[in-house]
Amino acid sequence: MEKLTIIGLGPGSKDYLTIGAMEKMKSSHHIYLRTEKHPVVEYLKMQGITYETFDHVYEAKESFDEVYESIAEKIVELLKQQDVVYAVPGSPFVAEVTVQLLIERAKKIGFTIEFVPSVSFVEAIFHTLKKDPIKGLKIIDGLQLGNQTPDVETDVIVTQVYNKFVASEMKLKLMEYYPDEHPIVVIRGAGIPNEEKVKNIMLYELDRIEWLDYLTSIYIPKMGDNTLKVYTLNDLIKIMKRLRGKDGCPWDREQTYDSLKPYVIEEAYEVLEALEEKDMLLLQEELGDLLLQVVFHSVIASEFGDFHISDVLTGICKKLIERHPHVFAELHVDGTRQVLKNWEEIKRKEKNEKTYTESLKRIPKSLPALMKSYKVQEKAAKVGFDWDHVEDAIEKVREELEELLEVYNTEEYDKIKEELGDLIFAVVNVARFLKVDPEIALNGTIKKFINRFEFIEMNAKENGKILEEMSLDEMDKLWNMAKIHKN
Repeated sequence: MEKLTIIGLGPGSKDYLTIGAMEKMKSSHHIYLRTEKHPVVEYLKMQGITYETFDHVYEAKESFDEVYESIAEKIVELLKQQDVVYAVPGSPFVAEVTVQLLIERAKKIGFTIEFVPSVSFVEAIFHTLKKDPIKGLKIIDGLQLGNQTPDVETDVIVTQVYNKFVASEMKLKLMEYYPDEHPIVVIRGAGIPNEEKVKNIMLYELDRIEWLDYLTSIYIPKMGDNTLKVYTLNDLIKIMKRLRGKDGCPWDREQTYDSLKPYVIEEAYEVLEALEEKDMLLLQEELGDLLLQVVFHSVIASEFGDFHISDVLTGICKKLIERHPHVFAELHVDGTRQVLKNWEEIKRKEKNEKTYTESLKRIPKSLPALMKSYKVQEKAAKVGFDWDHVEDAIEKVREELEELLEVYNTEEYDKIKEELGDLIFAVVNVARFLKVDPEIALNGTIKKFINRFEFIEMNAKENGKILEEMSLDEMDKLWNMAKIHKN
């Protein structure tokens, strides 16, 4: 393989061409431009520099990805016969996919690449805007807004605003993060004499500009804290740190791991209620409240040096990757049952559990008893300690009920408590066989009871009665009516 030299042609003006780039092109015989559509090309012609271009590839392929792959392959083929000078707009290391593809191929195949220093369009934009990027800047590819997201806390440059159609797509995606009337600057041909255009507009006006082309980028200034349209996890952490800070909220500063325990449980159950009600607006709100508890505890932990929110995020990401080898590695699975089996085996290895009893003991002690019973029975069933049929589980309920009836009328409180627990445990086993979550089922019954009780009270009030003065028979009749009228 021969040597590849990659040159940047600068943002457009001949003033941005480096001496090294010009000398290399003047001394080379095989120069290839990614595209001839660049303002400095006329100057190259005037200097007697001859070249070939890959513009024909753009017409032959259906996507930019295919274009870039094809150009890289063609250059590799050329290198089998001769040295090649490959010239790209701007700098080779700014928004140049073909250069990155060639670097990857050079590592695999083993050819040499020499880079000639050059100026990118980004420097020209800084000059045009009279901006210093030292306070923060993010550059994103406008054609990749589905994968790349803007950072509203810093200035952003969006490249490749090719035409009005592309601009319209960009605008819609950007308005997910910025207000419609957020000010932006549209820059076309930055650094090119007599061709540079700069226009200050509102974001919603982006696709109304007629002169958008391949030389166009947009500059989006960062948003102030009080004008954010979309907040991120980092914003929540900042807010929480401020609330816990010296001039923050007295209540928030007083909270500890222990004082927040009830809120964690409460918020989790409020999420569950929103799911039960199928209320998506409420679910959105309650998930936010639950997330606040995660961040609250993480901020307290960071204050004591215990751990940071990044440790929490890293831990769960690693766990998901490691417990899904059928997705992130080469393991093949036949279905959900095998996925769950693998999950449990991986978890046991992570926890260094030598016995199945250890996995039963690992179930959180603070879980509600119904949920804990269900999980214990599930784990035991995975090793075959289970009934064969639901009828067997139902028969066990009858057996436990009989044992309760034998002692309920005695004064053996401990025995009564034990037998009642056995009965409830057996009922949970039936629920598991029927694939019913007993916690959810019981909550449904509680809700039904409240609705029917409300019916009794309202009917009594309509007839001039109060519950305390009614007989059980009277209330029972209304209860039976409620069973008809109320779920």
